[in-house]
Amino acid sequence: MTKNSSRPIGRHFLHIPGPSPLPDRILRAMDTPIIDHRGPEFQALAKRVLEGVKTIFKTTKPVIIYTATGTGAWEAALVNTLNPGDRLLMVETGQFASLWKTMAGKLGLKPEFIPTDWRIGADPNVIEDTLRKDKAHEIKAVCILHNETSTGCLSPIAELRKAIDDAGHPALFMVDTISSLASTDYRHDEWGVDVTIGGAQKGLMLPPGMSFNALSDKALAAAKSSTLPKSFWSWDDMMNMNKIGFFPYTPATQMLHGLAASIEMLHEEGLDNVFARHDRLAEATRRAVRAWGLEIMCRDPKYYSPTITALLTPPGHDADAFRNLALEHFNISYGMSFGKYAGKMFRIGHLGDTNDLMLMGALAGTEMALALAGIPHKKGGAQAAMDYLVSAHGSSAQAAAE
Repeated sequence: MTKNSSRPIGRHFLHIPGPSPLPDRILRAMDTPIIDHRGPEFQALAKRVLEGVKTIFKTTKPVIIYTATGTGAWEAALVNTLNPGDRLLMVETGQFASLWKTMAGKLGLKPEFIPTDWRIGADPNVIEDTLRKDKAHEIKAVCILHNETSTGCLSPIAELRKAIDDAGHPALFMVDTISSLASTDYRHDEWGVDVTIGGAQKGLMLPPGMSFNALSDKALAAAKSSTLPKSFWSWDDMMNMNKIGFFPYTPATQMLHGLAASIEMLHEEGLDNVFARHDRLAEATRRAVRAWGLEIMCRDPKYYSPTITALLTPPGHDADAFRNLALEHFNISYGMSFGKYAGKMFRIGHLGDTNDLMLMGALAGTEMALALAGIPHKKGGAQAAMDYLVSAHGSSAQAAAE
């Protein structure tokens, strides 16, 4: 791609942390005539996806599908279960945790924010200690981002569930999986999550505009006494219509066609294989970063994200200027930076319908862009990633032969 080119050549390398690349199969599934959303053909589609999406959340309980981005599903989780003035416990894992906290305040709730430097996930020990101090059980919900999209830090949901239980606290447990669902292991039922928030545009490989609430019996019980206003977000309205294969308002029909294809594709690959692929791509990316001599935003390996790797740029080098240069010269997009790290880092997304060769193209482009931008680094990051991927595939081939 050159400065005087009137169009970019070849495919764009989309390596933001979502929306992720759209597979052709999903595009084709959505490229169909509109059907009657009150007719039998739609009813069959709706029943198929409403049941199928449960397998992605690993739940047997209802999953609500909203025509909205993940922000809407955040609001739905809060307004269906809580009451004005309720206290919430949240962790400042990054920009998106901060936005959810701001939303809670606007809704008349009282969020308590556990501060961090944005470079780790939620610590189960801190959650347990905080809940033990709440003798009156005034905290009504613990709200955690499974994967903080702005930083690339993953929180240990099973350990956090145990922390809540060990504290003997009755708070609801709400988890945002927008940038982790269908990319890393997640078990709504087994891990005792009450409301799981999901989004379509990342691991599910769909366009933005669809989001989810997976529910528990405890969440449904809380909804019976919740007095926060809701209409569009009402679980009751949705579940009553979903039972017969319809929605209380006009749904995003084409997105449901895409969701059906997404669920099929994930199960054809096998969820465990999907998770292993994401882990492999993430490790390859981290090895490239280390070989370049740059710093990974997530400072503790136990919190490493399988879907996003954020890199800190050296002092004096603007990350946004680097992103612009890489886009201009190599037609690659990275995730931007936020808040206290604005201009100090960029994020490489390696999630969704992404394979080894796509990642290697992105890492080679990144290494070229680092050189072109004059950012101090060592050569060989792309080679380090390549060596790891060859080794990983070699181990898999040997295991299969045995």
